[in-house]
Amino acid sequence: MAVCRIGFVGAGGVAARHARMLAEFDDVELVSVTDIDAERATEFAAAHRMRAVPDVDRLLDTGLDAVYVCVPPLAHGSAEEAVAAAGLGLFVEKPIGLDCETAARIARAVADAGIVTAVGHHWRYSDAVGWARDALRDRPVRLAMGAWLDKVPPVSWWTQRGKSGGQVIEQAIHVLDLARLLAGEVSEVHALGDGHPPDAPDADVDGATVANLRFTGGAVGTLAATCLLGWKHRAGLEVYADGLALTVTEDTLEIRDGADGPEVRHVEPDTAKRAADRAFVDAVLGRADDVRTPYAEALRTHRLACAVAESAGRGVPVRIEEALDVPC
Repeated sequence: MAVCRIGFVGAGGVAARHARMLAEFDDVELVSVTDIDAERATEFAAAHRMRAVPDVDRLLDTGLDAVYVCVPPLAHGSAEEAVAAAGLGLFVEKPIGLDCETAARIARAVADAGIVTAVGHHWRYSDAVGWARDALRDRPVRLAMGAWLDKVPPVSWWTQRGKSGGQVIEQAIHVLDLARLLAGEVSEVHALGDGHPPDAPDADVDGATVANLRFTGGAVGTLAATCLLGWKHRAGLEVYADGLALTVTEDTLEIRDGADGPEVRHVEPDTAKRAADRAFVDAVLGRADDVRTPYAEALRTHRLACAVAESAGRGVPVRIEEALDVPC
């Protein structure tokens, strides 16, 4: 296979970003797109020199090697299962669903099909994250403090819990994935939501959420999230080990190892996003195996985000393994 022929389910902003980056690769052909909004699909197709089709079945008839599923959380399920049944490569944008049940069902389908999968936790491809892992190689994490302090994104469904799952599942999940990568698995969470939604029509998600995390390796951590600002204030993870302090974001690592001031290292914007797309294409083409978040791995992060949301909703601690009977 010399060229990877790709189709899209969903024609929103995240899909457009993937399409722009994939179009830079000389071994990729953007073929077809479908969206529940036919006009949006037509505009997307024209912008990226693709063909708009009315549904997923028609999309799968256009001679594809892989499909990007870039839909809101409530829309996951049937599209991924259809792609798996067709034996095509599958890239799914996070979050992978509203709940663990749907995501686990998809995980079983893709495992049975034996297809190449990837989920859009692109922070794992950032050099900043790689530098952090190197710094922590011989020093276990003792404390991890994550934050996603931001505004309400400009999509109507985001502030409705039944469509987005809330800020932790839809947005701060990037930080939870990073916490798992650097500090290990989480065994228990205790979260609280403020119960006051942001100022938006029909909003019912919490405007602010906090969570305490206990990691299986002995570390403890916190997560703080808010969507009450008019700007993106901060998104990242502070990590502390013996004699070491790290602050990690998608594009920056601040490291302090001793009494001297911190060293700050920067990554060019969008390099991690581009690397995630490149790794998926290479895997589909059989050239390399550097997919860092296959679907089964993303399910573990999704399960953690769902546990935080459940704990905040109920106001009680939630043990990950006991509360969510989901195979991973």
